[in-house]
Amino acid sequence: MLAIKYIRDNQAIVRQAAQNKQLDSSIVDQLLEADEKRRQLQVERDQLRQQSNQQVEAIKQQISQGGKPSDEQIGQGRQLKAQLKELEPELKSLEAAYEELALQIPNVPAQDVPVGNDETGNVAIRQEGTIPQFDFQPKPHQELMENLNLLDTKHAVEIAGFRSYFLKNEAVILEQALLQYALKKLIDAGFTPLTVPVLVNQKSMWGTGYFPWGSEDHYQTQDGQVLAGTAEVALTAYFTGETLPEADLPIKMVGISPCFRREVGSYGKDTQGIIRVHQFNKVEQVVYTVADETVTREWHEKIVGYAEALLRELGLPYQVVLMCTGDMGAGQRKKYDLETWFPSQQKYRETHSASYFNDFQSRRLGIKYRAKDGTTKYVYTLNNTMAASPRLLAAIIENYQQADGSVKVPDVLKDLTGFEEITKK
Repeated sequence: MLAIKYIRDNQAIVRQAAQNKQLDSSIVDQLLEADEKRRQLQVERDQLRQQSNQQVEAIKQQISQGGKPSDEQIGQGRQLKAQLKELEPELKSLEAAYEELALQIPNVPAQDVPVGNDETGNVAIRQEGTIPQFDFQPKPHQELMENLNLLDTKHAVEIAGFRSYFLKNEAVILEQALLQYALKKLIDAGFTPLTVPVLVNQKSMWGTGYFPWGSEDHYQTQDGQVLAGTAEVALTAYFTGETLPEADLPIKMVGISPCFRREVGSYGKDTQGIIRVHQFNKVEQVVYTVADETVTREWHEKIVGYAEALLRELGLPYQVVLMCTGDMGAGQRKKYDLETWFPSQQKYRETHSASYFNDFQSRRLGIKYRAKDGTTKYVYTLNNTMAASPRLLAAIIENYQQADGSVKVPDVLKDLTGFEEITKK
């Protein structure tokens, strides 16, 4: 959520931000109109309350002196109460409409974010690692895994529907090793580890900015709860409504959880394999910082660096991509994707997303801190994927495949798995 004063003072910037993010910019004008009406009614209400209070005091003083209120005073009091009774429900309704509109205003992208309509406007910043050169035709991960009895989609689809899967045998162990290795790296970097509730309330989804824009891509229960698509929701919302001491910042949290997404709008995309699925497991990093964008941008690079270090240690080639306005989401101020190389497709695929928001999320959630100078400010928030499986698992399978169809295990995961390669039984 943007501060209303910022929107009033920067109307053109906010409208342009909405347009650049492929959103309806007229919502800005609707909000400003509601804001103006709301302020007018607030002034009227406050004036009526003041008049009513003044009259009540005058009558009390008159009675204390042995007098009694006149018929005119009684009539004026009733009229003031009637006016307030009529105005307050109207103001309450208008304030609710104002709040709803305010939650639909997107964040303003940082100045160095490229303007673009879709993924074609994204900018690859750099490529890291050595793309493997095979003396055979590399196979897609699903073929390798099925041949090695690591993956079963046939039975999964019968049980749970399209984009479902069973991991089997060594794949289960390898996935758990990957997640535990990623988790430990962040713990060693000073992050507090948490398991998180994946069934969250509407307030948390709106507060983190996943609603209203992504509501259609989330599973919801009959009682209005939501299956979260990332541990970011619970971690970011952890201190909802609280004021923290500045000395506690930065707060660094890492969550490990299952995640759920409906993949709405992905019909026909990635129908083979386990690149795009409804349920997956993820290690997610979330950071609260002070209200200073320079500090936040430094942390943005740091959390990207943690994920890059993981990819380097896994021996996976990747590229860092700066997302354009039309492909970055409504809430983000700046976003990087890390894309890992998939040999069978001869291209990089997104495996990590790192974003910072400034106070966009914390305003919605009411998360503040008391600064050293005694003032109260909203924290700035950031998040980034550390490891998401089975997509990252699929990248390992493809990059470590051998000519005979076996798969080597990355060196850093050998001790955790207890085996060095996966061969056909």
